[in-house]
Amino acid sequence: MEKKKTLSLGALVLMIFTTIFGFGNTPAAFEQMGYGAIFWYLLGALLFFLPSGLMFAEYGSSLKESKGGIYSWLDASISEKWSFIATFIWLSAWIIWQVMISQKVWITLSTIISGHDTTNNWHFLGLNSTLTVGLLACLWIIAITWAASRGMSFIAKVSSVGGIAIMALNVILVLASLIILIANHFALAQPVNHLSDFATSPNPQFQSPIAMISFVIYAIFAYGGLESIGGVTDSLDKPEKTFPRGILIGTIVIGISYSLTIFLWGISTNWSMVIAHGNVNLGNITYVLMENLGDILGLSIGLSASSAHILGEVFSRFAGISMFLAYLGSFFVLIYSPLKSFILGSPKELWPKKMTRLNKHDMPEFAMWMQATAVVIFIAGISLVSVLTHKDAKFFYNVLTSMSNVSTTLPYLFLVGAFPYFKREDRPRPFVAYHSHRWMMFVVTVVMMTLSIGIGFSILQPFLEKDWVTAIATVAGPLIFGCIAWAFYANREHHTTN
Repeated sequence: MEKKKTLSLGALVLMIFTTIFGFGNTPAAFEQMGYGAIFWYLLGALLFFLPSGLMFAEYGSSLKESKGGIYSWLDASISEKWSFIATFIWLSAWIIWQVMISQKVWITLSTIISGHDTTNNWHFLGLNSTLTVGLLACLWIIAITWAASRGMSFIAKVSSVGGIAIMALNVILVLASLIILIANHFALAQPVNHLSDFATSPNPQFQSPIAMISFVIYAIFAYGGLESIGGVTDSLDKPEKTFPRGILIGTIVIGISYSLTIFLWGISTNWSMVIAHGNVNLGNITYVLMENLGDILGLSIGLSASSAHILGEVFSRFAGISMFLAYLGSFFVLIYSPLKSFILGSPKELWPKKMTRLNKHDMPEFAMWMQATAVVIFIAGISLVSVLTHKDAKFFYNVLTSMSNVSTTLPYLFLVGAFPYFKREDRPRPFVAYHSHRWMMFVVTVVMMTLSIGIGFSILQPFLEKDWVTAIATVAGPLIFGCIAWAFYANREHHTTN
């Protein structure tokens, strides 16, 4: 019986938007590049999001029955060995995501309680703030792993509530910014003095050409996740026409939404006055900007300074609640979903027997605890290095963000690079976006160059600046996990030949 085509073009665009657009990406972009982020986000949409989305749709439609996610895509295109290694590196991205979010979740809780980030003042048993938050992050990982391994799936449902709250944050930002703009006679808090302001940064860390170009990796990270939609083509009516239209419209809508949102932050936030302080970092930037938005809105509508400050704290607390719910829901799913997909989708012989065993709740419990151990080791290592090198929270979250950006983006090199080999294979293709071989090779080359430049410059920049902690940490995740995958596969080859 033919599957009923239920997904319209509008529903597809909405699905793409809700999967890709991240409210937290825009405060981080404004913190790093100011209005200059707009140019790089648009470039990321054109040179990565649009062309790679069509590639992932071809992968997903042709291999929709496979359980292994991107492992199955790569295995159908290149060798089993490189598929395993590439997917293991992809898994490292989720490990580092857990490392970063397990720290950030405590900032959300402190904001909910106090109205602003107070984690810089947290101390426990003689530990400084960095080690205290690191310890709490380890406890968070242990608690979520325990709950998820016991199948407490109801926790994941809070993500839907968090999603609604995040949408409300977008509405608040738009309405408050418009009121401020009108009340201030269309004067911007972050003035636009020259057209170059939309491509350059007020941030001293992003002044050099290499640093500015490396920002493209932030844009690519902001558009990540489209590979999860590649399998919906069989639910579309006339997918050969509907999906390309959906991707094109989604690219335009998300690109404009990101650009507009970044610009909106400049209506209420002056970069030098609000962001250029030691207590503002990539961990708390969302709550800092939301609190400032409430403050400026209050003053713009004639409230007293104390009343405006209260409104700012209400805004930051609401942002904290929204982000906490979103973090909790996504954390509960992502702590096992990528791991389970990879283990069940790849050959069992590649894994130790304990890793592939599912418990009575249908969870790979042993593998989840091994993953939790790796996350805890990463948290402890980064926290200790930050303390020993006397680095502040701003540096700490910059390192985590750099690690996350590189490890998340690197697997796309394999997926895009493997696409020409996938096209050569003789297999059913319900959806084809690239009919011309020459055009396909041109697009693959452009996307590969975009990814390579973004990743390469992100890795190169800290080495040139002799920032050895960031330099080593940025390559540590993919390198360590690549070596582990290589060892697993070499062990399997050794047992097979003997």
